[in-house]
Amino acid sequence: MTEPEMLSGTALAVFRLGGQFISAAERLAKPAGLTAAWWQVLGAVLHEPLPVSGIARAMGITRQSVQRIADLLVEKGLAEYVPNPAHRRAKLLRPTDRGREAVGRIGPGHADLAQRLTDQLGPDEFAETVRVLERLSRAMDAIEES
Repeated sequence: MTEPEMLSGTALAVFRLGGQFISAAERLAKPAGLTAAWWQVLGAVLHEPLPVSGIARAMGITRQSVQRIADLLVEKGLAEYVPNPAHRRAKLLRPTDRGREAVGRIGPGHADLAQRLTDQLGPDEFAETVRVLERLSRAMDAIEES
């Protein structure tokens, strides 16, 4: 297999896998009253409040799309903006108790899917998959930076 064929094969597999993960996330999030995108943004701020730009960087998507979702989450009472001591204009987003409860309702389905994937792949291969995908992401970051 040539390098261009490997790149194309990797890209196609990742695009398909991304679609599969989005579909699974939509199924998991819907009973909690969330969308996959809302869950993704809330998940990014569960442990610490972040500015919209920080969420976008961590997720690898545009600031504008995160801003739109963050505003919707605030409007729905699932998140709130709080002052940012490091930057007066870039407020921090954090989940409300209602937002945390919604994400918590996804937990059992998430755990079930994780177990089913572990059963399919085996724990060692699943862990190796995570390492390979993280390594691929770091390589893409390095190429983008150069």
